[in-house]
Amino acid sequence: MAKIRIAVVDRDRCQPKKCSHECVKYCPKVRTGAEDTIVIKDKAEISEELCVGCGICVKKCPFKAITIVGLPHELEGMEVHRYGKNGFVLYGLPIPRKGYVVGLLGPNGTGKTTAVKILTGQLKPNLGRDKAEWEEIFERFSGTELLNYFKDLADGRVRVSLKPQYIEAIPKVYKGKVVDLLKKVDERGIFDEIVEKLELGNSLNREVKDLSGGELQRIAIAGCLMKDADFYFLDEVTSYLDIYQRINCAKVIRDLAEKRSILIVEHDLAILDMLADFIHISYGEPGVYGVITNAKGVRVGINQYLRGYLVEENVRIREKPIDFEIFQPRQEVSEKVLAEYPHFTKTLDGFRLEVEGGDIRIEEVLGVVGKNATGKSTFVKVLAGVLKDDEGKVKLNVRVSYKPQYVKADVSMNVGDFLKKINPMIDSSYYKTEFVKPLGLEKLMDRNLDDLSGGELQRVAIVACLLRDADLYLLDEPSAHLDVEQRIEVARLIRRFALNFSKSVLVVDHDIYLIDMVSDRLMVFQGEPGKRGIARRPMSMRDGMNTFLSDLGITFRRDEETKRPRVNKIGSRLDREQKAKGEYYYYF
Repeated sequence: MAKIRIAVVDRDRCQPKKCSHECVKYCPKVRTGAEDTIVIKDKAEISEELCVGCGICVKKCPFKAITIVGLPHELEGMEVHRYGKNGFVLYGLPIPRKGYVVGLLGPNGTGKTTAVKILTGQLKPNLGRDKAEWEEIFERFSGTELLNYFKDLADGRVRVSLKPQYIEAIPKVYKGKVVDLLKKVDERGIFDEIVEKLELGNSLNREVKDLSGGELQRIAIAGCLMKDADFYFLDEVTSYLDIYQRINCAKVIRDLAEKRSILIVEHDLAILDMLADFIHISYGEPGVYGVITNAKGVRVGINQYLRGYLVEENVRIREKPIDFEIFQPRQEVSEKVLAEYPHFTKTLDGFRLEVEGGDIRIEEVLGVVGKNATGKSTFVKVLAGVLKDDEGKVKLNVRVSYKPQYVKADVSMNVGDFLKKINPMIDSSYYKTEFVKPLGLEKLMDRNLDDLSGGELQRVAIVACLLRDADLYLLDEPSAHLDVEQRIEVARLIRRFALNFSKSVLVVDHDIYLIDMVSDRLMVFQGEPGKRGIARRPMSMRDGMNTFLSDLGITFRRDEETKRPRVNKIGSRLDREQKAKGEYYYYF
């Protein structure tokens, strides 16, 4: 099949003043006289018309700044937007549908944000050129559902409301109380209704800067939905929310969809499966190019995504499918105890946590689940020695490495130096194979910690935690800001790490897929959020998940094709049958 060739130069990585211009020196076309194939200006510039795709410049570039890829000829002339010469290229767009929730699923860096900027009017598509006029854009999308949307967008007739991905920035741009913020943005007159549905009553009189991650997320969702708009875009609505809150927010968003257009980017497949009516899949090479497919049914689309093969497009998007273990829960749990902790309590700002005594075992991953504000992070901090329990009884006498819930760049240095300082072995072939490559850190090594996105910083923080010399590794919400592939790789990395190094790992997370894949046993936190929490002693996966899901009143089943967990519709036949049997987490 004929292919088109695109050449992308990472402008942040390309450093002509620090190299010997290897890309030019070794290019066979340049050496035979076609000097315009690669030229050095401010950065390297590659002629896609003259390039033969030999890949020599890709291998010779000391900063790994060049990518050359061949794409199917069918994409020629179908560019929606390109970020300048040798920049990222986007093909295709999702289609907003009035009265429906449309999902957008794909790896980070494949154009989801670019697509949203275009649909919200922040970015005018250039059709792969320097500039495109609206008439050219209308002609390109003539005969598609996007034509009228772009005409309305060009005339300023589309009102847009956005919920940003990184809600941690909200306290930096708004100072004051929650109630004042929400009343300021309430254009639909639904303040009381949204406060009740999203359970924000206890947060109204608090300062925005004092809110937890879960509270900030619900405030951001509320602010987005309270605006009077035609098109609502919500980027990652589940970060920092527990499963109960995720399902509750999904219901609120679905109620809004009856008369509006909603586009949601989400990496929690269980919630996306429940929330969306259609999904578009984005695929490609992160930072190089992205292709957004036509709309698919939710179950079919998610399953194709996990299998790695898009049937209608006849495209394979990954080498191997993402598989889920069928034989959960694991019966063979390590009996070697690393440490035991006693029954203890911790009182903090009017909140009281009671922890049943238990143990942490060697070569196991202990999953931790429960509603927000029931003491999970407090428990982890006590184990880490960041906090002391009320009576000073917890003394594990083990070395602890701790990744907190909220990660931030505390030092100004590049990623490579930061990780080498923790463990010089990061440069060894083993660590490159097991840690660096699976989490895609190769291209981050020369980047400064201050310049990383939330997802990039999260991956660095996870690796940094596991690189430290310790006996017990505590990871609080490692899935935040990670896409589906990255979450799967994190789960695999953690399990291999625990087994290969005979270490103990404790993981707190709300992504049921990640907890399902990574855990040997489970701790369940119960209680009244914000007032009291009860941490149950570790139990088997079956007992733990049944306890947890019964508290939430929801049931899970396995998808017949991919074996992934799926939320049963409340009140459905399967939901009723499983509740009657007491099998909230179904494995058969």
